[in-house]
Amino acid sequence: MNQRGTLIRMGVLALLWGSSFLWIKLALGSLAPLQISLVRTFFGALVLVVVLAAARMSLPRDKRIWGHMLFVATFGSVVPFTLFAFGGQTVDSGVSGVLNSTTPLFALTIGLVLGTEKISNLVRMLGLGLGFAGVLLIFAPWQQANSIASWGAVLCLLGAASYAIGYSYAGRYLVNTGATSTQLAAMQLTTAMGLLILATPFGGLEPLHLHWVGVVAVIILGIFGTGVAFILNYRVIADEGATTATTVGYLLPVVSVLLGAIFLGEQLNARVVAGMLVVLLGVALTRKQPVPAGQAISPNETRDLVKR
Repeated sequence: MNQRGTLIRMGVLALLWGSSFLWIKLALGSLAPLQISLVRTFFGALVLVVVLAAARMSLPRDKRIWGHMLFVATFGSVVPFTLFAFGGQTVDSGVSGVLNSTTPLFALTIGLVLGTEKISNLVRMLGLGLGFAGVLLIFAPWQQANSIASWGAVLCLLGAASYAIGYSYAGRYLVNTGATSTQLAAMQLTTAMGLLILATPFGGLEPLHLHWVGVVAVIILGIFGTGVAFILNYRVIADEGATTATTVGYLLPVVSVLLGAIFLGEQLNARVVAGMLVVLLGVALTRKQPVPAGQAISPNETRDLVKR
């Protein structure tokens, strides 16, 4: 497996997903949250269908894979797409990206509950504790005047947890099915689009206020932040495992904060920045694996440790 290729894919993925919060914020000027989820999913699915057609590939017909994909599409697309869109109504795009960076912490927690992950040393335990302490610092419920503990922020945090559920499930049930990363990504987005169409009558029929900025933003979000990003995401999951794939979250808050500051004039206070750094430090520590004394570990063995 090409480590350099994986790093490049993860870097591009971080840029695509880190900018998603900016596009969501701009799209909210034209579309309601559920409408944004539906449109971005439509364009993302369209990209993947075109890619499949160009490669002369079709979607798998295995009902078992589609059954698993129904779960992944719900928690890996429909729920987080919609929650982050709703949260973006009251939360800055930069803060949304910071809260999204907690996904690896939730992924590790889920892995511990399911028994697929183990706290193999005190450093990882410290990292998990630090990560969630950073979240608490960001929310600052003890500071009523300066707290961002709003429903929007809570929804973003729940969206990050939902992503982790989708990652963990996909890593456990979909990467060894024989389907390619493009096929899996197309399945997820087409399934998610069907679910969102069914949900539209219950919250997606608000009047449109179309403006070219919002329209262009949601199209970019769909084509690049969803379609292209999902192909890269499944490739990283297949190459490095679900938990490693979530470490793209290291760069997401940096990208989202910079773009929010440059294009939307958003400003983060020192407490939120400190909380972001604590979260990222916690995530980094949770990735720490012990090396037995006197024993060298090969790249393949390292990858196996990560997948466990």
